Amino acid sequence: MLRAFLRTAAARARSRSPRPAQDDDVLLDAPDDRLAPALVAAAHGEHGPAARLLAGTRHDAEWDHRDRYATRLAAFARFRSEWLDTWRATAPDDPDALLVAARLAVRRHWDSPARTELLRQVIPSVVAAAETAGPADPVPWRTALDAARGAGAEHAEFERLWEQAVRRSPHHYGSHVAALEYLAAASSDAHGECLDFAETAAQEAPEEALVRALPLHAAFTCLTAAGTGNDARTGGGTTAAVRTHRPRLDAAADRAISLSAAHPAADPWAAELRNLLVYVLVRLERHQDAAEQLRLTGPYVTSFPWDRDTDDPLGGFLRVRADVRAHPGEAASATGTAAAGRPRNGHGERVRPGDH
Repeated sequence: MLRAFLRTAAARARSRSPRPAQDDDVLLDAPDDRLAPALVAAAHGEHGPAARLLAGTRHDAEWDHRDRYATRLAAFARFRSEWLDTWRATAPDDPDALLVAARLAVRRHWDSPARTELLRQVIPSVVAAAETAGPADPVPWRTALDAARGAGAEHAEFERLWEQAVRRSPHHYGSHVAALEYLAAASSDAHGECLDFAETAAQEAPEEALVRALPLHAAFTCLTAAGTGNDARTGGGTTAAVRTHRPRLDAAADRAISLSAAHPAADPWAAELRNLLVYVLVRLERHQDAAEQLRLTGPYVTSFPWDRDTDDPLGGFLRVRADVRAHPGEAASATGTAAAGRPRNGHGERVRPGDH
């Protein structure tokens, strides 16, 4: 694991140089410069850096960062929990320790055949942790929304939790993703309602807010619904609903392309947005646009969305990348500096995956 972190740092240094990324520079779920020290310390059983990281995001109201870091720390705790156990024992009322523990509880039960019943049992403790988090933090409520969604909560219960989340932060991306996925599962017209919800949220959000990418997530939901193909390599969806909404799906991708352009190339923070954008663009058969996003992504691969189609998300990404590069439509974009900066096909180093 330490070697993977060192490779991450080396990849970032190389991304700032003119030399294109090499095959073995590809990294799955690589932590950014703020999260990496917390994970290294946790691997040694130390919780201090994680506590300081999450306390800083809470103090500075960095809700999207807080959400992502809590998710990644909880994912790590599934395999190495000693540091979290110590943290909770020494500071049982720490809102950041409670947040990671709640996220871990939800994640542990998510893949169980008894998920519905297990999550129903933990909802009270997850909500209690959210209620102690203070009047401004939406992230624990996002965790409660995920628990309620997995437990098959009634609309009234889910809406109550949703109101708590958006009251604290009306543009928090994670809360909106949880609501979007709940809507997709509960609605009889999931495609149209998901797009309506996502487009409204994006239009009301500040410029460059992450929630402006919510229509892209809605497009992903539409394109991965039953009957729209097996994986990203199959091209565009085939259902009547997807054909009906094609202009809105393209508009969602265009909006996300603009948001991607606001971030530098090879930026770990923008990696999930760009990986999702590549997935959607390939399904829409917009291969030239997908090739450009692959160039901007650099070495950073995220498990989501590739784990939607395979148990090997890194392999899934590499296969799609190879298909995009082999597609004749890429020829027009394969000239000049764009082609020179594209990473080559190959194998990546796996970092412990986080959750989307």
